[in-house]
Amino acid sequence: MRLVLVGPPGAGKGTQAEFIAAHLAVPKISTGDIFRANVSQGTPLGVEAKRYMDAGQLVPDEVTINMVRDRLAEADAADGFLLDGFPRTVPQAAALDKLLVDMGSSLDLVLELVVDDDEVIRRLSGRRTCRGCGKIWHIEFDSTSREGICDRCGSELFQRDDDKAETIANRLVEYSSKTAPLVDYYGAQGKLVGIDATGPVEDVTLRAIDALRSYGG
Repeated sequence: MRLVLVGPPGAGKGTQAEFIAAHLAVPKISTGDIFRANVSQGTPLGVEAKRYMDAGQLVPDEVTINMVRDRLAEADAADGFLLDGFPRTVPQAAALDKLLVDMGSSLDLVLELVVDDDEVIRRLSGRRTCRGCGKIWHIEFDSTSREGICDRCGSELFQRDDDKAETIANRLVEYSSKTAPLVDYYGAQGKLVGIDATGPVEDVTLRAIDALRSYGG
């Protein structure tokens, strides 16, 4: 099965991607992993991407798509894959469609993790990171026994700038303008399935798997 997972920041895409890919016995492919692999291996695409990254610029779609093409051509993706974090825009989605046609395949389904903005802010703004060991805690869902102190190593906890409410709000605005249109794009193709992403992780995974079963996954 060939899947794309979409949803706003804080929807739990990374966690759900791991579980769903394991259920389907297909590789979870994220653009972050692809970038790191190409850069660390010094591939021509990795060298080109690093040049943009070092300059603080966005890596052009063409470079990203070529990296995705190379990854999807690997043997472990022959019978299916789950893409997490790509595509992020409608032009990228159109390029992915063309890439798959060129490879003689197409997407089977796009799973959208649905969660409202208030819940995203609650999830992300409650995160606290340990200055010592780097473990991430949550003031509601995974709190420490002493406020502001890591249970694992005893170091101070802090809130990353990325986890502050105003930063999250800005990320949601960017998601709404750039990535949310993917919902309409894939909906028009009849490939979109929305999953309620609120509640315990296990419940969300079960909803996703139930949805996949309805489509033969």
